[in-house]
Amino acid sequence: MNSSLYFSHPACLEHDPRVCSPAHPDTPERLLTLEGALAERDWLGWERREAPAAGGQQLELVHSAEHVRFISDLCARGGGAIDPDTFVGESSFRAALHAAGGAVAMVAALLAGEASVGFCGVRPSGHHAERGRAMGFCLFNNVAVAAAVAIAELGLRRVFILDWDVHHGNGTAEIFRRRVDVLFASIHQLPLFPGTGRLEDVGSDPAQGYTINLPVPPGSGESLWLTLLEQVVLPAAAQFEPELVLVSAGFDAHAQDPLAECNLQTSSFQQIAARVRDMAQGAGIPLGVVLEGGYNRGALAECVCAILPVLAGDEHPDTLAPQPPAQPSSLTAHALAQVGRHWSL
Repeated sequence: MNSSLYFSHPACLEHDPRVCSPAHPDTPERLLTLEGALAERDWLGWERREAPAAGGQQLELVHSAEHVRFISDLCARGGGAIDPDTFVGESSFRAALHAAGGAVAMVAALLAGEASVGFCGVRPSGHHAERGRAMGFCLFNNVAVAAAVAIAELGLRRVFILDWDVHHGNGTAEIFRRRVDVLFASIHQLPLFPGTGRLEDVGSDPAQGYTINLPVPPGSGESLWLTLLEQVVLPAAAQFEPELVLVSAGFDAHAQDPLAECNLQTSSFQQIAARVRDMAQGAGIPLGVVLEGGYNRGALAECVCAILPVLAGDEHPDTLAPQPPAQPSSLTAHALAQVGRHWSL
């Protein structure tokens, strides 16, 4: 068994919003720079696999048939604007099918015991896409499709999704807000697009508590992010007893990212990844990571090259730079009080 699998597809490079919006930040060069850096490192020993296209029935586990048809038809007509931030070209539908299909194939391989960890280097991103709406650069919700397939087709009962993109994963939250078989947790900057993800939003009946929203203010750094992860997210996830961990891995909380104002460093993502990996390894369950945002190409490539050895277990937290103890904050206290109504923290 190869312990780590990397999924991608050339079609993901063909989606280019700059056809309609010349200054758009979501460029194919994001992925080209990332994969160039990995190639220089011999892919860090990860086995590369081609991401297949997702099937319509798989997409419709989380999206309406009308939404899938709308994206398909718009691309077939040559593309255009969906909203002021989200644009498609003729090749975007194919790219989105392979992005979602890569996440599904990764989960299938992990659950078949072919690897313990996987990473999907795909685009367009997915976590803003709701059941019937594309938005925020996202067409289909890659992580949500993979989680739904794991439950509906592959026999799982509980999936934990962590979203560490700096923007709230509103689409994933909405898709699963009434389901008790998916625990969704998001650490994100607020205020910031899309403006959702308040601490008080814990999901809806019968699944109150199965949505964990942890907004942080602009300027937040590693100490706060790690405190929320260690004291709130991971204890709740452990009680949920998932059979699979999925991560919506955006790297736009990096201090150099142009679209947000958090202050994480590359080493911060190593620390976050190490804690999530240890949680999955300790529970004996697979871990799948899907690329979301990250708009400084150099920082994105550096971060992914830094976390893949951590995810694979080639680096242990003890070998990373020691971290100062987190300082208590009113934000952490409020988060503990809110989430503690539903989970023992």
